[in-house]
Amino acid sequence: MRRLRSALFLLVLGACAHESTLPPASSGERAGARPNSPGPNYPPAAATLAYDDQALATRFQAAPALATLQGEASYYSDGLAGHPTASGELYRPLGLTAAHRKLPLGTVLRVTSRDGARVVYVRVNDRGPYGSKRRILDLSRAAAEQLGMLRAGVLEVRAEVVAYGPKKGR
Repeated sequence: MRRLRSALFLLVLGACAHESTLPPASSGERAGARPNSPGPNYPPAAATLAYDDQALATRFQAAPALATLQGEASYYSDGLAGHPTASGELYRPLGLTAAHRKLPLGTVLRVTSRDGARVVYVRVNDRGPYGSKRRILDLSRAAAEQLGMLRAGVLEVRAEVVAYGPKKGR
């Protein structure tokens, strides 16, 4: 029953995510944008990438794959910015993070587009995606952008585990 409630909550949250929670624009400015700054105005925590996120590619580029997953990846709505993830962190659209149903939180993945042209390294900090079993990951906006999937919304990917996160109780 608990899973059903969680799934319903996420479904409703996803359906409502397209609605902006930002105040309406005034005096000709875009809603939520600072004057002369491109793009949406994310919460302060999302203003810059965390050092850990930036260092993932450098640290794990030569790491061997411990396990490989194949399927579809989607990405989080910007409307979820600032909401807590399963790890307790707030979702940062500009961070390099992902959601997976079962991998331990903190696991690092090398995510490659189907054609092999683009790669991004992400850290699992949330649970999901829910719905289709073909969908294996929900990516942050920054990770989706690096894979070139913003327009499509969903992309066939290969995700390689390069480091497992700590297990509960350790």
